[in-house]
This record gives sequence, C-alpha cells and structure tokens, in this order.
Amino acid sequence: MLKVDNLSVVYGAHRALQDISLYLEKGEIAVILGANGAGKTTLLKTISGLVQPQAGARISVNDQDITGMPAHKIVEAGIALVPEGRGIFGALSVAENLELGAFGKQAHKGQKQRLKLVHEIFPKLAERSSQIALTMSGGEQQMVAIGRALMSNPQFLMLDEPSLGLSPLLSADLFKSLTAIRKTGVGILLVEQNAKQSLAIADRAYLLETGNIIGQGKAADLANDPAVQKAYLGGASAK
Repeated sequence: MLKVDNLSVVYGAHRALQDISLYLEKGEIAVILGANGAGKTTLLKTISGLVQPQAGARISVNDQDITGMPAHKIVEAGIALVPEGRGIFGALSVAENLELGAFGKQAHKGQKQRLKLVHEIFPKLAERSSQIALTMSGGEQQMVAIGRALMSNPQFLMLDEPSLGLSPLLSADLFKSLTAIRKTGVGILLVEQNAKQSLAIADRAYLLETGNIIGQGKAADLANDPAVQKAYLGGASAK
C-alpha cells in the first residue's frame, strides 16, 4: 500500500497542501479531482520526492517510510511518476527511452519480461521501436512516457494529466491502457482533467480544493453525486 499521512507543503507564504491523507492499494485506480491550483501536481511531486513536505508528514510504501528520500530512492522503493508534459527524451529512440526507464537497480531483474508487457499494452511502441521520440504524435509520446515508467518496475504509478492535449479517440485508448495496467497489479494514482472518463475507470476518488481534501469515496458514488456532477462533470445531468 502507498500511504500518505498529514502531508502539508508550503511555498514561501503560500500553503499549497494542508494535512493531506490518502492511500492507494496495489491493483486499484484512485483519481484526484480538483481545479487548477488545487495542489494536485504538488501532491504527486511531493510523494515522488521532488518537493519536500513540512515536518510531521509520513509517506510510506508497504510500511517503509520514504518521507524525504531523494527522488531516485523513491523510484527504487516502487513509485514511478509520469509528469504533465511527459518528460520523455525527445532526441532518443523509443527503445532507448524504455531502456532508460529500467536504469535503477530495482528494475534490472525481469527487464525483458517488462518490455514484453509494455509492448503488449502499447503495441505501437514495438512497431516504432527505432523511431526518434520527438517525431511521434502526442498520444504516442504519452505511450512512451508511461512505458518508460513501467520499465522501472513500479508497484505504484502516478500520472499527472495524461490525457492533456489528446484527441477524444486517443484519450479513450489511454484510459483503456490504464485499466490494462491495473490488471497487472500496479496501483495507479491519477490526476486528470477528464473527470468523466477517469471516474469511469477508477475505484476511488479524492476531491482536492485549495490544498485540502474536501471529499472522497467510491468513484461510482462520486460520479452520481449532484455536487460532483455540477463541479466536475458539466452539470447534474451528466452520466
């Protein structure tokens, strides 16, 4: 289990997160919904070691305290982040990007099997193995970013706005891929602008507003909540 307790983050005089507590089980999808500036990206960056929390916070993976660890040690502990904007190595090939994902010591064993799995989830990456990543479409680059994260042998995968900039068709394919990843036993913590599709595939959801969790529950229940529909799904009639 990935568990976050009493997590607060301050940027100067601005409090970005306040006493956040959440959890993620292996093999489930939890989505974090919130407006721009709610603290969603800060939350993912803090869990992954890119931002330091205030004293009193605890972040753990299977009861191992990883709070304050360097980012590469958190990857070794089993957490992978696909940031907004993807962050791929554009000048390198698809194969080279995936190979770099397996750089850490935790990913050496079983690397060939994971590459096979990545190619099964994203067949296009096998077809485009030698293609320079920067020449690919936005949707294809997102496949590379997620595939590279999977090559690190994560127990938990965090994604920040993965459908941003993608067409509706490519977004639908992306969400199908996330359900396939969940079936492998990897837990997914998802920050996503497309509330309707993310709630449709998620097990649970958290509502984040101005740095505070203001609601949480089963994704299906929140999708049918009139307040959530009005705030995130475009109206009470949304289904």
